[in-house]
Amino acid sequence: MKLPRVPRFYGWRIVGAGGVIQMLHSGLLMQAFTNYSVLLREEFGWSATMISAAFSMTRAESGFLGPIQGWAIDRFGPRNVIRVGTVLFGVGFMLFSQIQTPMQFFGFYFLVAFGSSLGGFLSITTAIVNWFAAKRSMALAFSQAGFAVGGLLTPVIVYSLTNFGWRGTAFASGVIVLAVGLPLSQVIHHRPEDIGEHVDGIDPALTADSEDGDDLRKREDLTVREALRTPAFWLISLGHSASLLVVGAVMVHLSLHLTESLDFSLQQASFVGGALPLMQLSGQILGGLFGDRFTKRYVVVVAMGGHMAGLLMLAFATNVLMVWAFVPLHGIAWGLRGPLMQAMRADYFGRTHFGTIMGFSSMIVMLGMIAGPLFAGILRDQTDSYKMAFAILAILAGLGSAFFYFAAPPKPPARPRHEADAQPLTAGAAPDPAGGSGP
Repeated sequence: MKLPRVPRFYGWRIVGAGGVIQMLHSGLLMQAFTNYSVLLREEFGWSATMISAAFSMTRAESGFLGPIQGWAIDRFGPRNVIRVGTVLFGVGFMLFSQIQTPMQFFGFYFLVAFGSSLGGFLSITTAIVNWFAAKRSMALAFSQAGFAVGGLLTPVIVYSLTNFGWRGTAFASGVIVLAVGLPLSQVIHHRPEDIGEHVDGIDPALTADSEDGDDLRKREDLTVREALRTPAFWLISLGHSASLLVVGAVMVHLSLHLTESLDFSLQQASFVGGALPLMQLSGQILGGLFGDRFTKRYVVVVAMGGHMAGLLMLAFATNVLMVWAFVPLHGIAWGLRGPLMQAMRADYFGRTHFGTIMGFSSMIVMLGMIAGPLFAGILRDQTDSYKMAFAILAILAGLGSAFFYFAAPPKPPARPRHEADAQPLTAGAAPDPAGGSGP
């Protein structure tokens, strides 16, 4: 007897494509930058402050770009934005392989980061948020697992840097980005309605009595102005920013700290960096499981404590065991927290204007990614050690957990009856980027 065929929900294809794209961005750029920085210092003699400044500058670009990128995603769809970003990302890497001066370093690294911002996290997250409700945390966790898997490539990237040089590695990275990223961008669709599907793959007309994700599907979406007026928007953004104080500092300075302060070789340091994604991946799986079952903001509070404990362990490490204790504390916290913050925003504010709302949030969020590496670099150059810088950043991240604790869901907006009864967004229709009234 032939079993009936179960239709496959297209949303999971978007999750898979998004995961691979984010794997490229993580493995070739975000996780690799700390290893590039070691070789750049050796060849050009640049200070830790200067290298940190370049990283922080590109994070500032991402923050200021956020509202414009969010509007473009909501208006033109994530696929078109990802295409443009992928081309800039790949070409930027090729140009980066030819740098000779600090000005070229800043300019071409800016182009790489600009393309990565357009073609990566925000664009992919917006698409996934539009396709999922009941399993939103799990879908985001699977997609963001690409970051962790990309980190597992760290030893491979370091092997290439060591044996073929950073220039050859950078040029090859650009080729890989174009060859893999452009075809995958074709898989991305903005909303299920665009191709005749439904959120979660469930036709609401056939599931009138279903409770699975029903409250999320029926909740009114907030406009951009309404979201910006809620305390939750600001609290989540500030908490996210506090977490990136730690993430940014580790991304830029981990290999420098291990090689300079603890006498690790670059290859040994790469094993520590490569182990972090394994823990991050474990955390993301837990985040997906917990996020759809428990109060997300409380889980994130616990994760912030893990960030603090991990960085304190790294700051005061005097032996290999303390370094390896940092790995699960920081890695699991990073993976656990990541998908839940995006799921919280989608749960609180809805999917119609998610890209633009998240774009405005990024202006606050990126302050942490800017300040963390820059603060650590400056203090390291002043004290000849990362100990004080890491300890201060860890404590600030721990204190930042309070932002998430108090980020309760916003109350439904008070609207005139005719506006509240308005029809939902139809397939293919572009939303007003400011929710009709601007931010």
